[in-house]
Amino acid sequence: MFTFPENNKPNNFVKDEEGSATIMSVSFAMIFLVMGGLAVDFNKVISERTQLQIATDTAAHAALYTREDESVATAKTTAMNTITGMLPPHQFGTSPVMQSDVEFGTWDFAQNTFTANANSRSAVRVYSQMNASRDNASNTILLSMIGQDTFDVTVESIYSTYYPPCFTEGFVADGVVDIQSNNSFSDNFCIHSNSYVSLNQNNYFEPGTIVSMPNLDDLDIPNSGFEKNEGLQTALRSGEYRLRIINKLPDIISSFWNGSTENTPDYITAGGIYDLSQELRGNVKNLLPEHFEPNRINRLSCGGSGKITMDPGVYTSMVFISNCEVKFANGVILEDVVVATTDTGANSLNSPSGLEIGRNDNCAVGGGASLMTMGGFHAASSLSVYNGQIIAMRDIEFAANANGIQGASFVSAAKIDGTSNMDMGFCGGAGMEDVYRAPYFRMVQ
Repeated sequence: MFTFPENNKPNNFVKDEEGSATIMSVSFAMIFLVMGGLAVDFNKVISERTQLQIATDTAAHAALYTREDESVATAKTTAMNTITGMLPPHQFGTSPVMQSDVEFGTWDFAQNTFTANANSRSAVRVYSQMNASRDNASNTILLSMIGQDTFDVTVESIYSTYYPPCFTEGFVADGVVDIQSNNSFSDNFCIHSNSYVSLNQNNYFEPGTIVSMPNLDDLDIPNSGFEKNEGLQTALRSGEYRLRIINKLPDIISSFWNGSTENTPDYITAGGIYDLSQELRGNVKNLLPEHFEPNRINRLSCGGSGKITMDPGVYTSMVFISNCEVKFANGVILEDVVVATTDTGANSLNSPSGLEIGRNDNCAVGGGASLMTMGGFHAASSLSVYNGQIIAMRDIEFAANANGIQGASFVSAAKIDGTSNMDMGFCGGAGMEDVYRAPYFRMVQ
């Protein structure tokens, strides 16, 4: 009769663990494969998502920037062309962005919400997608071995326009902003230079005032400057602005000259250009309020000396465009008025005394005025600004006793030079509805 050896009994055979390491090795190998696959493919999809997000952000910015002056279709095409150039088709497919993925609208900064509006120029939302329906899903490398062949990736970017407060009420210059002594600046008023700010002493900066420049070490003040300029140290900020409104100024002035209503304020309701030359005979070089056609663009070409004087009076509800040097006589009041000149002289807009830019109405709606020049602005004394604006390619200079300044926006491509005894009021944007500004762009989501 056959018998098993003692060490080969059936029970021992069942209990024998030799070879189990092979099974465990296979199991561990599968675990390591999955973990390695997760690591490799996860890093791959994160890299692709990051690249997709950067391209989408760039496309959104390009779309909103283009929409400022172009049609919706042109802006959408710009977005698509931008993102296509940044995303290789062999990896991201040919349609990571489609026309329907670019949507214009408005952005509510208080609620952080986007509302679609096809006619809007103020915000844009752009989606980019990698998925099976677009035949560009993110392919896996190792996880495909366990049946996970692709991942879907979707990103969005929202850009909105905004207007830095300094360009609504404040002094902004690409060159130096030079302010002397005994001036008062109220809460939220802004003084900015892309070069540096120079101050003398006995100036007062109410809490909330901003004084900014790229490098605060460049601030030019006397040795006792902080002690003699109350609130200045708290008001200091570092920063730099691209002066977009200066870049747009030639086109804005040109649009007035050509009779376009693209940049005219709401009070310009009558069409066409009124030629002021018919109001002037011989060597007459003076204009009165009654010479201007209300609610229209009034144009005057200067010959000879190229100078014209606006005599004392209240000028209202009109645009005056000229190539003249324009002098504002003592007693000129501008209400709901734009005066623009292509003259490039240092004093292309000038006043000896007593010029009022805007209506003295305690920041009420309407009544503001804007002066624009391809040259410079100079007021010898007693400049008053109430919801008023000056934009100049050259220096803006105003001398002593510029009191009653309330709601003022001065922007110069060169220098702003103000002397003493000025009161820089702030209206919080009220009454500044017709101020000329250029939008800036930032990502909001």
